[in-house]
Amino acid sequence: EIQLVESGGGSVQAGGSLRLSCAVFGYTPTTYCMGWFRQAPGKEREGVATIDSDGRPSYVVDSVKGRFTISQDNAKNTLYLQMNSLKPEDTAMYYCAAAFGVFGGGCPRRVGSYNYWGQGTQVTVSS
Repeated sequence: EIQLVESGGGSVQAGGSLRLSCAVFGYTPTTYCMGWFRQAPGKEREGVATIDSDGRPSYVVDSVKGRFTISQDNAKNTLYLQMNSLKPEDTAMYYCAAAFGVFGGGCPRRVGSYNYWGQGTQVTVSS
């Protein structure tokens, strides 16, 4: 069993930056996928970016390409999401998630593929 704890959310103006962190507590296997997801009010949760256990990004949603970067620090057991040039449409609750095992074709973007979830951190971008 693992626990995921997000931090780093907040309120910023459009064009600003935030860095989200997700601390991982507990046992993690050698092979896993981790990802950042977001859910805006009235919308379904969507995958933002995913990364494999070797630190290779697998997926980035088109709407954030060139602005958001997913990374991880295995020594600190922490996943990051650097968000630059934020837009009002990025406003959402952001969640980190983990899935254990090997996934053909890279780490998935489907919400249902992930077994472990953090509690979320709110990001609000004003125009």
